Amino acid sequence: MKKIITLLITSHLIIGAHAQIQKGNILVGADIADFDLSLNEGGNFSFFLEPKLAYFFSNNLALGGYLNFGLVTSKGGGESIDYGIGLLGRYYLGTDINVVRNSRFFLEGNAGIEGTNPASGENTNGLGLGFGPGWTYFLTQNVGLEALLKYNGIIGFGERVTSSDLRLSVGFQIYLPSAQLRRRLESGGDNRKQ
Repeated sequence: MKKIITLLITSHLIIGAHAQIQKGNILVGADIADFDLSLNEGGNFSFFLEPKLAYFFSNNLALGGYLNFGLVTSKGGGESIDYGIGLLGRYYLGTDINVVRNSRFFLEGNAGIEGTNPASGENTNGLGLGFGPGWTYFLTQNVGLEALLKYNGIIGFGERVTSSDLRLSVGFQIYLPSAQLRRRLESGGDNRKQ
């Protein structure tokens, strides 16, 4: 009996640790990069924000959309603006390569309409493509803190035909079980037992 209870507890912990990236769940969150707030006189401000929303069509595979917005301002230097909207895909790798418990490596790719418009220099607007590896540490079963190293390129038109960069960002993602979310919406958010 003791062996059966131990087996049940162990299997529950293993299944619970990976339930957030199972078919039917929803990923919602954002990444932030290039955050800089200079405190010097005439200093600058910069940040890049990328909200994401994706649905797990199968275990470990999420497909959805993203927005991005970047802003760099400096006194006397004008404003540089980056923007984008498109589709993204994310695939979580198996647990056999994880070095930290409650974490997963993933690969992310995106394609959409993007642009980079610097205050001084050449702008590029057109097809944006990005891909790179990332790592998520699950703080709880439904909340992940992540790091993502991603190559981003734009092919299109403007004063410059191509633009590219390599960006390191940190993010915060929430993994919502869609069945629970659907029940809450149907019940009007009332969680009391009838």
